[in-house]
Amino acid sequence: MGNPKAFLEIQRQEAGYRPVHDRIHDFGEVEQTLSTRERKLQASRCMDCGVPFCHWACPLGNKAPEWNDALYKGEWELAFRLLSDTNPFPEFTGRICPALCEKACVLNRFNHEPTTNREDECAIIEAAFREGYIQPRIPVRNGKKVAVAGAGPAGLAAADVLNQMGYSVTVFEKNEAAGGLLRYGIPNFKLNKAIIDRRIRLMEQEGIEFLYGCTATIGNGQMIIDNGNNSQFDAIVIASGTPTARDLKVPGRELKGVHFALELLSQQNRVLAGMDFSKDERITAKGKDVLVIGGGDTGSDCIGTAHRQGCKHVTQIEIMPRPVDGPDDPLNPWPYWPRTLKTTSSHEEGCTRRWNINTLEFLGNKGQLTGVKVQEIDWKPNPDGGRPVMVEKGKPEIIKAELVLLAMGFLKPEHPGYPENVFVCGDACNGASLVVRAIASGIETAQKVNEYLTK
Repeated sequence: MGNPKAFLEIQRQEAGYRPVHDRIHDFGEVEQTLSTRERKLQASRCMDCGVPFCHWACPLGNKAPEWNDALYKGEWELAFRLLSDTNPFPEFTGRICPALCEKACVLNRFNHEPTTNREDECAIIEAAFREGYIQPRIPVRNGKKVAVAGAGPAGLAAADVLNQMGYSVTVFEKNEAAGGLLRYGIPNFKLNKAIIDRRIRLMEQEGIEFLYGCTATIGNGQMIIDNGNNSQFDAIVIASGTPTARDLKVPGRELKGVHFALELLSQQNRVLAGMDFSKDERITAKGKDVLVIGGGDTGSDCIGTAHRQGCKHVTQIEIMPRPVDGPDDPLNPWPYWPRTLKTTSSHEEGCTRRWNINTLEFLGNKGQLTGVKVQEIDWKPNPDGGRPVMVEKGKPEIIKAELVLLAMGFLKPEHPGYPENVFVCGDACNGASLVVRAIASGIETAQKVNEYLTK
């Protein structure tokens, strides 16, 4: 611990975002970076606590005190080695992780100015790529083959760990490129897709094979590929995510202009990658009043995307009550994750936000969406226990909208019984969650595969 008084003398400093008037006109990453000197000072604030709650809260078990200390001392390569010991993809989590570690940081309890772990880890991994600390690691093969179905964060993590253990790994992906929701769900203004491409190139150099545009079924422990190229694998990892979005079955759902959030987000990312869509296929918010139904991160991503497409106005509604303004959450105290009101960079760009709003009906004219009938509600305790009871509170009203985006989460997949050499990980196993949890699940599953194949 290089500076034991830094947390008292140096305030938390975030890199912040590009100005709103600048960033809403492009899909470049909105987050800025600090200088090397400023980043080292931020790393020095880590107190190397006797009980590192950051390590406890991180699904990957990242050793933030160790690599923050190395960063502060200017030992960038050591910081990278310490970070990569537990996290195979810091360039992803360093950009999009909600930083569970920072909410559990003792400094968050002390003065609500936790160590900037997320930004620090992003700086470390970018320095590692820039300085050449990252080179392909070619393992000695053990003669066994493993298939991974799905190239999202969980599948990539499982493939990376298994490959380094010596297994010959083939990743099957239904889309035209790897990344899963990293590529097709998260906007470029949060995660530039060149970052994903850089990592995939490295994994290919290390011997992992990626096959795109194919789906697979599993029978008797065998991966059956839809292109007829069926291969026998010693083990199979299913990392297919949560492909089914939660729908809203109310009158008018069939109207043109009502879409799932990922229909917009994935299409926009494909457009930025150079793919063409016809006028009828194109989903755009340009010149429209937009309503986002759902108050989570996916809804926030829709807001930022709508602004960049040139929308007229965005409204976001949520059926649940408004979270507390925070930073403390009396119902979920430190060091647990606080359920407090979150204002993202997309919200800062302009958005009407409302809570306790129930959707009653989609309204339209000649098959085209024109508005949404909603009603303010309240939640009362259930006398029988369990989920609170929804009760009407206000009168129905109409929100003008030519585009509605449903961002209400995803349904947890159901799986049949699989042979003992088939393993399920990530969102496919646990339901929709954080990227960092998907990566942790992929690592854990890879270890289970290795235990099975070496027992």
